[in-house]
Amino acid sequence: MNANDRTPADLLRSALAADPGRPLVTYYDDATGERVELSVATFANWVAKTANLLQGDLSAEPGDRLALLLPAHWQTAVWLLACSSVGVVADVGGDPAAVDLVVSGPDPESLAAARGCSGERVALALRPLGGRFPQAPEGFADYAVEVPGQGDRFAPYAPVDPDGTALAVAGFELTGAELVERARADAADLGLAPGSRLLSARPYDTWDGLSAGLYAPLAAGGSVVLCRHLDRLADDGLEKRLESERVTATAR
Repeated sequence: MNANDRTPADLLRSALAADPGRPLVTYYDDATGERVELSVATFANWVAKTANLLQGDLSAEPGDRLALLLPAHWQTAVWLLACSSVGVVADVGGDPAAVDLVVSGPDPESLAAARGCSGERVALALRPLGGRFPQAPEGFADYAVEVPGQGDRFAPYAPVDPDGTALAVAGFELTGAELVERARADAADLGLAPGSRLLSARPYDTWDGLSAGLYAPLAAGGSVVLCRHLDRLADDGLEKRLESERVTATAR
């Protein structure tokens, strides 16, 4: 990867330049049987569309804070990189009443909490293939309705400052540059290298979960097999997945 990368968005741009066709995020939900594989190019396209939605339709600006009330999911990973692309602080599990925008999953508890945000509210159905709600929750824009029409390329109105806060999770914050540095260190600790495949079953509510589930593989030039509800696999299911997905490291 490029040694000059100083934000997560930089890491994604370098991955796109190096090999756009390789897998970046492979997502499993073992409660539903869902499997989604996104190449670097496909993931970057989702990020660009989401960043355009953030900057354009939602009028988000660098330094704004967005409460991200989503589980470990491929669409959550998209939002994390979209926030970085715009310069918005992704506040994972943050207080909706204390931020500028909120993004919620479909569960009623999350939606109820998200209504505490006085700014823009977006809801994700988290259905297979990025499907929409049958009916959008009242007071929320349906991400699956809003994002398809967004542009496939993104350019920020203002340059993103690597020394500005990029991520807040579990009581601490990281700038873009600090996030990249820590992700690279984690990648080394996990033994990741270009082409590595890391299976992560960690939730996204801690730095360790976010790093294993997205940032460290991205920083290493590898990819992540992101698994939700892994405990519902049959006894030999994990072994089969490790083999079929050519996993080289695990974080559980």
